[in-house]
Amino acid sequence: MTLTTKPSTHPLTLPDHTQLPDSDGTFVKNFQEHPQSILLTDSLTPLLQKRYPDGQYAIGQDSGIYWRMTDPPEKGAEAPDWFYVPNVPPTLNGEPRRSYVLWQEFIAPLIILEFVSGNGSEERDRTPWTGKFFVYEQVIRPAFYGIYEVKKASVEMYRFVANQFELLPANDRGHYSIEALGVELGIWHGRYQNLELPWLRWWDAAGNLLPTGFEYAEQERQRADQEHQRADQEHQRADQEHQRNQILMAQLRAAGIEPELS
Repeated sequence: MTLTTKPSTHPLTLPDHTQLPDSDGTFVKNFQEHPQSILLTDSLTPLLQKRYPDGQYAIGQDSGIYWRMTDPPEKGAEAPDWFYVPNVPPTLNGEPRRSYVLWQEFIAPLIILEFVSGNGSEERDRTPWTGKFFVYEQVIRPAFYGIYEVKKASVEMYRFVANQFELLPANDRGHYSIEALGVELGIWHGRYQNLELPWLRWWDAAGNLLPTGFEYAEQERQRADQEHQRADQEHQRADQEHQRNQILMAQLRAAGIEPELS
């Protein structure tokens, strides 16, 4: 007997970002995670705007990356604390992204970052198909995966090489080079949004810290103040020179000598 299958008249349609949940019902675990994401995005944005004047890139902050179909759908997604995808539009059909769906766009993130709230076991879990490390390494496959532990003031960076994550050594500055962006990632100790902590931050390839918008504005204000002070000093020197000349001419006239004025 030969069995035949009648072709379906209803082609399979996979859901897009508007049809998938944009939350799994969990919430940010501490007050540091949200500012940390903003800090990374804010300081990197000017560089990305120069590199991509057409705006073709996307940044996700605690947003879902869907990698397989499951029931419920959110079980088939990971939600990195921060990730960056080059060469994709920031919106879809004129709407902000609700999530990033791999079967819609295929381009893997260049870098995924996780901020550890517990002991880091979740971020390093290699259990097949359920562990976060396994899913990032074997399925989503970003070029770089970073595990940031604020309690240890450290970041553990992996690079995707030969179908697996390879631990990336730090450079002489203690930073990790992200060559595709021309930046380095490392730990900066300082105050941001009223929190004194070791923060995860970007530097350029020469080791210069990439400033936030506020820091850049403050640097510009300080430069303007310095220029104003230099202008005031030049004006004072000119006034003093004029006064000295006036005194000298008065002394010459008192001695019966008419000074020559050029």
